[in-house]
Amino acid sequence: MNEFSLRQVFEGRWTQGAIPLVLLVALLLIIEIAAPGFLTGETVSLLFANTAVLFILATGVTFAILLGGIDLSIQAVASLASVILAQLLPSLGLAAFPVAILSGLAFGTLSGIVHVKLRVPSFVATLAIGGVVTGLALWVSNGRAITIEEAGRENTAWINATIAGVPVVVLISAVIGIAAFLALRYTRFGRQAIAVGAGEPAAWAAGINVDRTKIIAFAASGMLAAIAGVVLAARLSSGSPVLANQLLLPAIAAVIVGGTAITGGLGGVARTAVGALIISIVRIGMTFVGVNIFLENMVFGAVLIAAVAITIDRSKIAVIK
Repeated sequence: MNEFSLRQVFEGRWTQGAIPLVLLVALLLIIEIAAPGFLTGETVSLLFANTAVLFILATGVTFAILLGGIDLSIQAVASLASVILAQLLPSLGLAAFPVAILSGLAFGTLSGIVHVKLRVPSFVATLAIGGVVTGLALWVSNGRAITIEEAGRENTAWINATIAGVPVVVLISAVIGIAAFLALRYTRFGRQAIAVGAGEPAAWAAGINVDRTKIIAFAASGMLAAIAGVVLAARLSSGSPVLANQLLLPAIAAVIVGGTAITGGLGGVARTAVGALIISIVRIGMTFVGVNIFLENMVFGAVLIAAVAITIDRSKIAVIK
């Protein structure tokens, strides 16, 4: 089979949808063969729990990527939310949660407004907003990690609990995933977001309010990033201005590896769930074979390049720049 026909196979919509699921099953089987007993209820539950934060973060950035954009501020927003939660828990108690989450909603909305109203490319707008947010988090925390004290942990203990043997963090991510899936599949916003990603000029011609759709998508991305930061802070019992810095690349990789097109208009949250599990399993596999933790981002970078090369819809791009 020559190069041209291979490309046709990889660019087929059915193939693009099936590859991530087949890869996930193959990885699970490889690990089960390498470490018999891996696929037990306890380890699978642990896998889901360890994937929850990544999935929440990746679900948010899925909205931006479906538009054909990108949100590079999510790790900074998540870190700021963790700092806000850690600082406010002693004085506000449970009320610290909505404050931290609303901070993400505010900065996500700001990213959308800068992108839409100032006509700044999304990767520049969100990169700049991310820099602002990181600076704010460093300033608020004096550049140090903030431990959630015993009194504050009483308000975060529920996130680390289990219900009927299922970790609450898994239930949180499942509720968020289902809500995001329904929003994209059955609401006007979801249909308009996919239409904008598939072809912005056609969306304008169809009467879709493209600017409002983009702002809502980036606001959702920021809010979900903050939720991910809050959950991560609760699990680690601390907040830090750099807490989520290592999650940007894996989150974007989870979306792309799951099969959401980097050019927008194709994909969704279900694919992101598969992609997040693949990234988690790859991380576990690297631990099994003894790959240095500092080399993980190199692997994720290579995986991201391979995923984009395979799944990118070249019919929508005349020239690759």
